Amino acid sequence: MKLFRGCMMIAAAAIALGAGVAGAAQDVVTLKVAHFLPTSSNFHQKVLLPWCDKIGKESGGRLKCQIYPSMQLGGTPAQLLDQVRDGVADIVWSLPTYQAGRFTKSEVFELPFMAKTSEGGSQALWDYIQKNAQDEFKGTKLLFSHLHDGNQMHFGKKSVKTLEDLKGLKLRASGRIGTKTLTALGAVPVQMPAPAVPESISKNVVDGASIPWEVTTAFKLQEICKTHTEAAPGQAKHANSIFVFAMNPAAYNKLPADLKKVIDQNSGLETSKWAGKTFDSFTAPARKIAVDRHNTFNVLTDAEYKRWVKACENVDDDWIKEVDAKGANGRALLNDAKALLKKYHD
Repeated sequence: MKLFRGCMMIAAAAIALGAGVAGAAQDVVTLKVAHFLPTSSNFHQKVLLPWCDKIGKESGGRLKCQIYPSMQLGGTPAQLLDQVRDGVADIVWSLPTYQAGRFTKSEVFELPFMAKTSEGGSQALWDYIQKNAQDEFKGTKLLFSHLHDGNQMHFGKKSVKTLEDLKGLKLRASGRIGTKTLTALGAVPVQMPAPAVPESISKNVVDGASIPWEVTTAFKLQEICKTHTEAAPGQAKHANSIFVFAMNPAAYNKLPADLKKVIDQNSGLETSKWAGKTFDSFTAPARKIAVDRHNTFNVLTDAEYKRWVKACENVDDDWIKEVDAKGANGRALLNDAKALLKKYHD
């Protein structure tokens, strides 16, 4: 009998231990994270992987990322925010304005000559969305937001120093507002995905591209483009794009309190600042490649820069009218965005 009771105790202990192991295994939460760039991209390597590593460490290994780059879950980049809202992915990194007209209020940061740095601009964007545009992201939980390092102009052969030099040149444009900006500056905008830019410039389909330095290295544009037209250091660039890192609310809500805390500690204003600062760090190395190749750099003079800014005033006016037509106060929103940019740039 004693032997029987002993065997039963051992069996019970084994069952309890097994249940404990199973419970521990179940306590690990794997988050499906999707984005539209390849694994070689700066975002994947320098922002996403470090963020995933950080939540992994701070959760004691209980939070893990299963990453799906290059739209491996299907769909198009424009559908990413719908995918996270619908639970196809737990977290996505998206460029919201791929859906033209849906994120009109947030789009204010893509207006010409707004942000000077990604670090300052990303903090301003976060605060602005929290205050003015959360309705545009209904059904998602924003974790952080950011800009990239701002577009400059890169040309195959043309040398552009003035508005007159730019007039009539065909340039790759980024998005709806970027297209309006190039039109206002007298160029002929051509919308195309970034991977198509190198061949298009090489074959003279376009004369150049409006694109951030951060992107140029992946496509070896420093080799293809011989001249570059830039705003001076400390001046806002002619174009930018907004990005958000968003989570499915149900996926967040089902986390235990301690894991929610880990996500919260890696979200918000400070994380937006970190993402922006990281994107700023990509500029100098990319530009140096062009410097080392002895490419030509045309930096806009103060007087010429003011001409470019003035030429784009109608882009702001058109945006204000669009926002007003949707029931918001476009002028007030633009002023608020500029005030936030000044706060974080200063």
